[in-house]
Amino acid sequence: MKMRSRRDMLRGALALGGLGAGTALLGLLPRAALAAWPKAAFDGKDTKEVLDALFQVQSAAASDAVKVRAPEIAENGTVVPVTVSTSLPKVESITLIAEGNPRPLAAVFRYSARSTGDVTTRIKLAKTQLVTAVVKSDGKLFKASREVKVTIGGCGG
Repeated sequence: MKMRSRRDMLRGALALGGLGAGTALLGLLPRAALAAWPKAAFDGKDTKEVLDALFQVQSAAASDAVKVRAPEIAENGTVVPVTVSTSLPKVESITLIAEGNPRPLAAVFRYSARSTGDVTTRIKLAKTQLVTAVVKSDGKLFKASREVKVTIGGCGG
């Protein structure tokens, strides 16, 4: 029986530890099954196609309970801050649509039953256009829009 040196024991322990750490890191990688990708909605060419792909309807009712805050004039269309707030109960999702972009769907935020219906983000705008927020609340769709004038386009403009 051959005795192992201390150096051999350390090499084995480090290799085993590295293998365990690598396996643990693989568990942190995103999985396709965990994140739903609404490909048809992102491929939509206008608001109707986006709403149809996401909610199987082509329109939403205008509502004063949905507020869209964005600058009236955005000097740079690459980073336009947008805030959507609503007083509607049971908000299920908030969808942002930039109607003048080559791909109008900018973002979809889904909420749990314990969440409030507010979101602040930055979106890219190709040109002066309407930014529409569609809020799904209690199974119904409500919307509000705001025109944002863009001086330098963010989508190649």
